Amino acid sequence: MRRSIATVSLSGTLADKLTAIGAAGFDGVEIFENDLIAGELSPADVRHRAADLGLSIELYQPFRDFEAVPPDVLARSLRRAEHKFALMERLGVDRLLVCSSVSPAAVDDDALAAEQLRLLAERAAEHGIRVAYEALAWGRHVNDYLHAWRIVRAADHPNLGVCLDSFHILARDVDPYAIETIPGEKIFFLQLADAPALPMDVLYWSRHYRCFPGQGDLDVAGLVSHVLRTGYDGPLSLEVFNDIFRQAASMRTAQDAMRSLIALEEQVAATTGDPSTSVSLAVPPPAVIPSGFAFAELSAPGIGAAADPLAGVLGALGFVRTGVHARKPVELWEQGEARILLNAGGPDSKEGPALTAIGLESPDPATAVKRAEALLSPVLPRVRDPHDAQLDAVAAPDGTEVFFCWTARPDRTSWIDDFGSDDGGPTQGAAIGEITHIDHVALTQPWHHFDEASLFYRSVLGLSPHESLELPDPYGLLRSRAVSTPDDRVRMALNVANVGAADGRPDVAWQHVALASSDIVATARRLHEAGTALLAIPDNYYDDLEARYDLGARRHALLRELRLLYDSDEHGEFLHFYTVTTGRVFFEVVQRLGGYRGYGAANAPVRLAVQHARLHHRSD
Repeated sequence: MRRSIATVSLSGTLADKLTAIGAAGFDGVEIFENDLIAGELSPADVRHRAADLGLSIELYQPFRDFEAVPPDVLARSLRRAEHKFALMERLGVDRLLVCSSVSPAAVDDDALAAEQLRLLAERAAEHGIRVAYEALAWGRHVNDYLHAWRIVRAADHPNLGVCLDSFHILARDVDPYAIETIPGEKIFFLQLADAPALPMDVLYWSRHYRCFPGQGDLDVAGLVSHVLRTGYDGPLSLEVFNDIFRQAASMRTAQDAMRSLIALEEQVAATTGDPSTSVSLAVPPPAVIPSGFAFAELSAPGIGAAADPLAGVLGALGFVRTGVHARKPVELWEQGEARILLNAGGPDSKEGPALTAIGLESPDPATAVKRAEALLSPVLPRVRDPHDAQLDAVAAPDGTEVFFCWTARPDRTSWIDDFGSDDGGPTQGAAIGEITHIDHVALTQPWHHFDEASLFYRSVLGLSPHESLELPDPYGLLRSRAVSTPDDRVRMALNVANVGAADGRPDVAWQHVALASSDIVATARRLHEAGTALLAIPDNYYDDLEARYDLGARRHALLRELRLLYDSDEHGEFLHFYTVTTGRVFFEVVQRLGGYRGYGAANAPVRLAVQHARLHHRSD
């Protein structure tokens, strides 16, 4: 199918937007009227620029407040329409989007609306233009796609059809099934947008919080499946109003938009099977669901020094340095199935150590790489020695490298084989702790990449998104969304802090690795005895915990003594504690009891407050 996007979805000038849309591989573009009016390019220039970029101009929009109005208003609207038709001829576009009226002058009279829209279609036909009538979710009298279709059907003109918009339909919780009653040839255009589930006025919701398919909570794929069953063969076109997208780099946003359409087509193809239409849908290689974490890699300038704080924390946790890379300044630390790489040659950060890469266990790394490339996430170039194991990675939106691994593959050299024995390591010996594996990682996203990250992990890696949360931070809110495999063997928390560095407020992007312990009490006791600095949770937290949970006096006393945090859900309980932050990184140790599925989100505000307080004290 042809893929299109509205210029309103991107930031920049109209010329910038067209360049980004063409570079991302789109076939067509919707010209949003404000972009043209405010730009320096003439309609003819826009037409030629689009053609040079391989773009067809699919739609001109919007034409507002036309139907069911008094005669004097109609006369002014027809005059306005004639000017727009002439402009569209210069642009080289033959479809005009007409939105259902929100004007106080409009009356609730379907017959009058049909009569006036027929008149508009007759005028449009003289210019070779078709009119696509769209029901706005907040339309004064027409806010339902079936209502719009009844008016179009009553008008009965070949140059008048409907425009279906996934947001306007799904935001009002209208069943899209009846779309299949509309003949495909009368669906003149299809606009697509997703959105997070937010309880707010639909107009404000639409103007500020739309996002690309796969980034929100609406069933856009289900709606598209209904549309294709009608025989519709026009473009799939994205129309997204989003404050963040309109501030982000247009090239990157356009690429993310294209990724969303490829993933959407894959979903639709899986839903419809063979919809007996003439359209061709993108089907990338199947998702290869990761089966666990192979490693987490931390940049650690100065590793090997006796005072290296990361090595000290890992040693106290019971990790053993089991190897050093034969050709790179990278150490391998292991305990159970948890592996941490300390990379002295990693990206240097003024904030100190950072989480720079994660390795995911994959049953088919080659197919995982092919899928990533099909979804516009190319393999990162790497300097590889001929003796190094084949290990490919792609970049997540925040820059974290994601490697596809098969650690214990019998028919191929494992990446672990690149690490020689650590004959002189200061922590040689058997692991002594209770750590079993990496439970999850938490990655802080740049504020303008949060939705992109959600789509990346969902589409490229096949992870399922969970509810988006907003958690109190001393300086604002922390937005968090977990993604995971169906069996929870891979869990990630994607965070973005709505906190800036203005007025003395710290600008931080903390990351952490959560390690699963089989006996968190024993782990915590050993770290306390070793003098390892753990995050000092205030007594006020434990006073409140006793009020919220009746865990018995002895258990409450133990939690307070060891500074363990507690949470529970309908499946079980969750115990956890944190180390202090080194650079941008800290460790969390967790124990899940009885099938607990969350991440201790209720305790995040306490953790954030303590971390900010430590940061403030260090800066004094």
